[in-house]
Parts: sequence; C-alpha cells; structure tokens
Amino acid sequence: MAKFFLRKKIGDRVVNGHPWIFANELGDSDGTAEPGDIVEVYSYNGSFIGKGYINPASQIRIRLVTREKNEEVNDEFFYNRILEAWEYRKQIGYVENCRLIFGEADGLPALVIDKFNDHLVVQTLALGMDRWKTAIVAALQKIFNPKGIYERNDVPVRELEGLPQQKGFLSAPFDTNIVINENGLKFHVDIENGQKTGYFLDQQDNRRAIQHIVKGADVLGAFTYTGTFEIHAAHYGAKSVLGLDISENAVAQANKNAALNGLENIVKFEAMNAFDVLKQWGKEGRKWDVVMLDPPAFTKSRENIQKAITGYKEINLRGMKLIKPGGFLVTSSCTNLVPPELFLQIIEMAAKDARRKIRQVTWQTQSSDHPILWHVPNTQYLKFLIVQVM
Repeated sequence: MAKFFLRKKIGDRVVNGHPWIFANELGDSDGTAEPGDIVEVYSYNGSFIGKGYINPASQIRIRLVTREKNEEVNDEFFYNRILEAWEYRKQIGYVENCRLIFGEADGLPALVIDKFNDHLVVQTLALGMDRWKTAIVAALQKIFNPKGIYERNDVPVRELEGLPQQKGFLSAPFDTNIVINENGLKFHVDIENGQKTGYFLDQQDNRRAIQHIVKGADVLGAFTYTGTFEIHAAHYGAKSVLGLDISENAVAQANKNAALNGLENIVKFEAMNAFDVLKQWGKEGRKWDVVMLDPPAFTKSRENIQKAITGYKEINLRGMKLIKPGGFLVTSSCTNLVPPELFLQIIEMAAKDARRKIRQVTWQTQSSDHPILWHVPNTQYLKFLIVQVM
C-alpha cells in the first residue's frame, strides 16, 4: 500500500480528525497508487494518521476512512460501518425515514444513503467511494432486504472527481414513486426525479417546531418545493395556508400531497417567483400571521458568498414586511458556506432594514439523523430559525 506524508508546517486539522487532505498538504510519498486506491497517510515525522482513498484529479487528494492501522478496508468494513450507522439511527429514534449515511459524519466520506422506509437511495460522490458501490449495495441488501435501491448520482460534483453523472436501479426495478409517513402525515416521494434523493429529510424535526405558532393563523410559505412545511401548518391547525414555488412540477406535487392528507381545502399552492411577488405584496400592504421561507442554497462556491448574503437578506426583509405585528417568521438556510453566526447577522440586518424588532423563538440545525462532528465543520450546514416579528 502506497504511503503519503503530510507536510511539516500544515495545521493540525487532519491530525485532529478532519478526513480531507488537500494536495498542498501532502509532501513526500512512498510507492504508487492508482486513482481510487486505498493509501496510508503519515505525519511528516512518520507517525501513522490513517487510511483513505486517493484521487489525483480531485482538489481533495485523499479522504480518510479509518484511523486504525490494522483495520482493513474491504467489503466487511463497509458492512460494519453501515450497520453501526443504522444502530445509531435506531438509538435516537429514526427507524422509518432517515439519512442512513451522512458522509464524513459516519466515517464514509462522499457517501450519502437516504432510507425511505423500505427503499434506499444511494449517492457515491467521489471516485474512491464509487469503486466500493457493489460492496455498499451488498451490505444494504444484507442489513435491510429492502424493496428497492436506487442510485441518484446525477449531481455535478461527481464531475470534479472525473465521474459521470448517472442514475438508475441498483436492485431489481421498482416503482420509484412512493409514499412515506412523517409526523402523522403522508408525502409522495419521487425517488427518480425529485430534488437531491427525492425528499428533504433534514427538516423533518424542524417541521414539528411550527405546530404552536400556526394554530388559527393565516400562513404564507415561499420556496415550498413539495409543500411539506405548508401541509404541516395545515395539519397543526392553520386557518389558511398559501404556498409558493417557481416550479410548476413542484406545485403539482405539493397539491397532490395536500390531497393525500385531505387538507386541500386549507392549503393551496401556486407557481410564482417568490422574490417578485413578496416585493409586490409588501407594496400592497398584504399581511400574514406566519411567513415561512425555505429557499435553496443561493451559492455553492465561496466566490459567490456575497451574492448569497444579499439573497438571504433580501428575501427575509421582504418576508418580515408581510408579517402582522406579533406574527412569526420561519426561515432557513441550507448552505454550509453561510455559518450560523453569519446567518443570524443576516436576519438581524433584514430586521433593521424592515424596521421591525424580532424575538428569537427557536434556533435549530438539521435533524439529528444528519449528525454533526465538531471537528468537521461542513457536517453542520442547515440553519433553522423562528422569530417573533414585533
């Protein structure tokens, strides 16, 4: 097995537990390795750091998968890691729908597996992980005996690893339009064509957090996607709910979800550009008791971080202007490039410009089936905030 040595003057990030090693952090090497091979990593003075897979074509040159020198990375290794992750989810109460594998947080960098009851969706986002896909599928079959496994590798990040975008069945074919249960409600999930892996599991705990503030309220939701927050609001006793999304397909799916739960008389969805209509309705003086904003990541690169800050501030400013005094703003950010402290500063700036005072009600992150490692900052990405707007 090839050996790679860290440079002497790099920081302690890798030694302290971060699994990513960038090209400029590597010095000498001993032996040769093909892209995707498992290699050993040592400090500059020869002490063992860990084993991981290498890709010279990637900015992240090596991703570590174990810190144990005697642990062999083989089919059994992946079976054990996936089983450990499943045992953890069961311990914290996620037995039906959950993020089964959350990459680095579960010791399997660049692997994402979502469990939708008896169906599993897999993403292998780096070359070294992609090479173990057969072992991963075999482990899933052995542990879960699922109704189906589907690959959603139709994501641009794979191209940075020299991998093609692709999607398809990793098991016998099955109907990829399924229905799941969440918080006493039912939702359609389009595994094949839905965003990401078909459904956003990371907000499932946060959707429960709105139950008290929406009772008897007129609720407006923007960037609704398939309407999960809005349908929860109706279920929790809202008087009326209007959900907006720019996608006609998302709106159609959201209306199907409302009908699936018998809530179509309370919640309506319309295809609109939220930025435009919220600004217009603000000028018209329209008001709601609760405004919910769940926008997509406004940037995926550090170069465009200012654009994201501007976008988050603008949409929250417009949302606050539509809230009756004493009403509530429910707002999120899903990009890890905007850290929690910065997101709170953005909301504060929006409140100042809207000339509204705010009072924090709830401040949360992603659901705990997406675990956070403190020494791996990118494992914490979702910010979820409820404030009262005075």
